[in-house]
Amino acid sequence: MGDNRRVTSTSPHLKIRIDGAAGAAAPYEQLRAQIAGGARAGRLPAGFKLPTVRGLAEELGLAANTVAKAYRALESDGVIETRGRAGSFVAAAGDGPAREAATAAQAYAERARRLGLTFDEATAAALEALRARYAD
Repeated sequence: MGDNRRVTSTSPHLKIRIDGAAGAAAPYEQLRAQIAGGARAGRLPAGFKLPTVRGLAEELGLAANTVAKAYRALESDGVIETRGRAGSFVAAAGDGPAREAATAAQAYAERARRLGLTFDEATAAALEALRARYAD
């Protein structure tokens, strides 16, 4: 790794730094640890779509097999989930209902954004729907 460091910033949420210095952990382990840490810390929210294996490998200057190995380990640990051709996403933490709610919330957030709603408009609509449902 020429300069011993490779950095990527694929989104405001995903910032990965691979250290190629002697004695550093294997690149796949660095990648796995950083994604897992981001998910645990909430920097990578449930439902966050990760870059494709090939895309992230190109950005980091790594072999696609290295990124695939990290993604497989993350999936095995329950940190991410792969939805076929739709891609890999940060998995929701918790039990089934919490996971399903997080997935639904992510879908709502994506839809509201596509509709052009501001954050405040999307939040107000969601709160209104929740208040109406829980008013019983």
